[in-house]
Amino acid sequence: MNVKIDETLLIELISQKINQPVTSRQMLPVTGGSINNCFRIVVNNEFMYFVKSNSVSAFPSLLEKEQNGLTFIASQKIIRVPQIIAHHVKGDQQYLILEWIEPGVKNGTFWKLFGEQLAALHKISYGSYGFQEDNYMGALPQSNAFSENWTGFFIHYRLETQTNLALQKGLLLPQHLRLFERLYKKLGEIFNEEAPSLLHGDLWSGNFISAINGDPVLIDPAVYFGHRNMDLGMTTLFGGFERSFYESYHYHFPFTDNYRDQWEICNLYPLLIHLNLFGTGYLPDIEAVLKKFVG
Repeated sequence: MNVKIDETLLIELISQKINQPVTSRQMLPVTGGSINNCFRIVVNNEFMYFVKSNSVSAFPSLLEKEQNGLTFIASQKIIRVPQIIAHHVKGDQQYLILEWIEPGVKNGTFWKLFGEQLAALHKISYGSYGFQEDNYMGALPQSNAFSENWTGFFIHYRLETQTNLALQKGLLLPQHLRLFERLYKKLGEIFNEEAPSLLHGDLWSGNFISAINGDPVLIDPAVYFGHRNMDLGMTTLFGGFERSFYESYHYHFPFTDNYRDQWEICNLYPLLIHLNLFGTGYLPDIEAVLKKFVG
């Protein structure tokens, strides 16, 4: 997403934060994101920040929702997120300025702490599944309407939203939807009854950092209260998580008996997201899960 960057505005916002004039600045592109324009900005040869920008018309309130998710996680005082420096909208431009996290080593101590902290985050609960506002999963809107029942929430606000979109795009066929309908009837047997957990919501290996001091840092959340295996399953989807992470999590918040089945079912949601964003390369993985559970 190419959006013209208003450097004057960014410098003004940062100058207000550091309470001194900006006498020098350097903006360096940061790779890795597929949605936003991302930069590291260095001012006065001392202060470093991470800047995201995007189009308001293309992704309404995208960066505001990200800010709100980071703020909500931070308010739990369990696991670190980047400090929010500023969020600003001007015309069709939206900006989010965050503290720059210099990456450190992901050693055994890091993974153990990460597992422990994620387990603690998942123990934060709420009376319903959902969240106080809708947000985004990647580049797609995510509905977080409150629901008293996990399987109903998962079907209506996660799977059906994406399967209907994929059908409209010609990425799924009617026979795929029939398989999903059969799967929906089995979800009550597959998922255990559990209180809603506070989720990161998009927990793949690109959405956390090890800080220099070894702190786990969560970034790019898609926050809501849901079944904790949504987060745990997604950690397996693209790799990058060490065994000691899972051992530590399990010690502090034991896995469900059939957790691997639940992880596979939960991963249908991010797989469908990727199908809708990037095409049919993700269809074989979706079909494999459907075949396993409904034949």
